[in-house]
Amino acid sequence: MTIEGSTGRNHDGSDRDWADHAIRTIKAENNRSADTHLYSVPLPEQWGIQLYLKDESTHRSGSLKHRLARSLFLFGLVNGWIRAHTTIVEASSGSTAVSEAYFAQLLGLPFVAVMARTTSPEKIALIEKFGGSCLLVENASDVYATAEEVAATCNGHYMDQFTFAERATDWRGNNNIAESIFGQLSLEQHPVPEWIVVGAGTGGTSATIGRYLRYHSHATRLLVVDPENSAFYPGWLGETAGRPTGPSRIEGIGRARMEPSFIPSVIDRMVQVPDAASIAAMRHLDSFAGLHAGPSTGTNLWGVWQTVAQMLSEGRRGSIVSLMCDGGERYAGTYWNQDWLASKGLDPAPYEAVISRFLDTGEWTGAPA
Repeated sequence: MTIEGSTGRNHDGSDRDWADHAIRTIKAENNRSADTHLYSVPLPEQWGIQLYLKDESTHRSGSLKHRLARSLFLFGLVNGWIRAHTTIVEASSGSTAVSEAYFAQLLGLPFVAVMARTTSPEKIALIEKFGGSCLLVENASDVYATAEEVAATCNGHYMDQFTFAERATDWRGNNNIAESIFGQLSLEQHPVPEWIVVGAGTGGTSATIGRYLRYHSHATRLLVVDPENSAFYPGWLGETAGRPTGPSRIEGIGRARMEPSFIPSVIDRMVQVPDAASIAAMRHLDSFAGLHAGPSTGTNLWGVWQTVAQMLSEGRRGSIVSLMCDGGERYAGTYWNQDWLASKGLDPAPYEAVISRFLDTGEWTGAPA
């Protein structure tokens, strides 16, 4: 039985035979996939702190969102929302749409991504490579309503990652990213990390990790980093003032509203990261550890360096885990392009100096000199 071209119906007219095969197809794809690497990033030995980066760029669709897309497709299938020939529609800043386009192609389903016009050309090309189509809107805040309208018009299914990310993934285990991290750390000197540091995109990853830590009674604390001009950080503080005045400049994270999947109560600490600092940390990682990442990884790392500094000041030893969300090749014409950065008024150099000075001295100043 094949997915593509199938009517998806058996003799009693149900879609169950198609859905059963679709779920098996997704499970088989996962079964063929090895786990993503957990890299050890060297720090001064005398610090007694180990840093690990989980490289989510090694997924077939190239980012952390591969996990989310798989979960959202399974969630839609078991709920009966996705059937044979259903058009899949998503509102996305790029990476989720790339991963969903991959799974839609796997099942032979049409896919439409509704994205801001500022989305990197490299991501648009990847969506189209996986057989998807892109509908670009001028204002990032319009993606939600436009995606709903497209799905209604074509009798499709709006995946709505920003609502369903926190519930589509099993936070108790079942091969989620938190379970994977702890399994890979099991033979390390500090198998239970002091901190896990992640960004706030949909809110789904932080919700899954935060719940997992509590369910398994781990002492690990969760730090969520958020770029400037995003609603998550003031929302976590309980503030209604200081809402964003425009879209986030760090593609893939930072939102103009508090998304339903964002669960503030499972987060131990949040840090707001200047956009230029995100770029600086991304670039520094390439020269420091030979890992070529995207800007949201840089946002994570700015929070990581502050956390390492805090542990040093408190005389604490242990491990910290963060994520390499996607690869830098997706941003060759934007965040890795000096002319593009200048056009956006982003100067990472002073923040790179902060990181270099910290690694030389162990002292964190935070602000550029």
